[in-house]
Amino acid sequence: MANVYTCTMNLAIDLFIEVEQLKPNIVNRSIDDDIQANGKGVNVSLILKKLGIPNTALGFSGGFTGAYIEDCLTKEGIEARFVSVPGMTRINVFTQVNEEADEYKLVNRGPEIDQQGIEELLAKIKQLSAGDYLCVSGSLPRGVPEEILVAISKICHENGVRLILDTSAKIVTQCLKYQPFLLKPNEQELAEWFEEEIAETQYVNYCQKLLAAGAQHVLLSLGEAGGIYVNKDYCLSGNAPQGKVVNTACAGDTLLGTFLAGMIKGEDPTDFFTDSLAAGSSTAFQKGLTDFTDVAELKKEITIHKEEFR
Repeated sequence: MANVYTCTMNLAIDLFIEVEQLKPNIVNRSIDDDIQANGKGVNVSLILKKLGIPNTALGFSGGFTGAYIEDCLTKEGIEARFVSVPGMTRINVFTQVNEEADEYKLVNRGPEIDQQGIEELLAKIKQLSAGDYLCVSGSLPRGVPEEILVAISKICHENGVRLILDTSAKIVTQCLKYQPFLLKPNEQELAEWFEEEIAETQYVNYCQKLLAAGAQHVLLSLGEAGGIYVNKDYCLSGNAPQGKVVNTACAGDTLLGTFLAGMIKGEDPTDFFTDSLAAGSSTAFQKGLTDFTDVAELKKEITIHKEEFR
């Protein structure tokens, strides 16, 4: 049976704070707070585990904050094989200000990774076997060049590892020749990769361009507008359910984790694409990752359209 791995090179602890108002030069006291182990690949690991897919988390970990994330994963039954690095894994702060109905996002840089750390991570990835899945998600930490994504793509291609990429790095276009298994851009990333303004009516065409360049599958997340899945034979498009958005930070990771779980289980694409849209919205409507209890109800609001290519 294939093994599943996630890779988060810039781990994070996310601190969520709710305040009535946010004013300068005074003490602003919170009315609610929450702390979560995070990083895009970590979220994918947690979602996969919730859906019965055992997996192992890779990445860089520093200090007591990194140890906290490892402990959280261990408690959930997820093995962490992080490369230990100097410095501290970052803490990000998301502040909901009720008076303004706005959310402020403060995202820190994280530790700087040296060449030894980079080589250790690549060595771990080289140990993966043909048929395994590797989901590389999120931003790159200081010291890690974008070229690492090309190196990882090449390793996976040579070793028969099914690579999933969820990153805004423009160098993804240079990874396509290594035929990544799945890409998960959002509409902004899609436009940045092609360095063009892309109209909504052209989303499918540009996803097809990614396929023509080497990608095997493309999952385009569109936030409140839903999402699009494209492969060489057809595309699926679906809307997102309606609700009060509370947590935008992890919705895309939930979408991807749920989608990937369906692919691994060999389920019908229409079914697991619908599940993904519902699960992503479920996470968006609460502070943390979905527990899937409301997904069946949210699915009732989703309509899937299928277009087959000739």
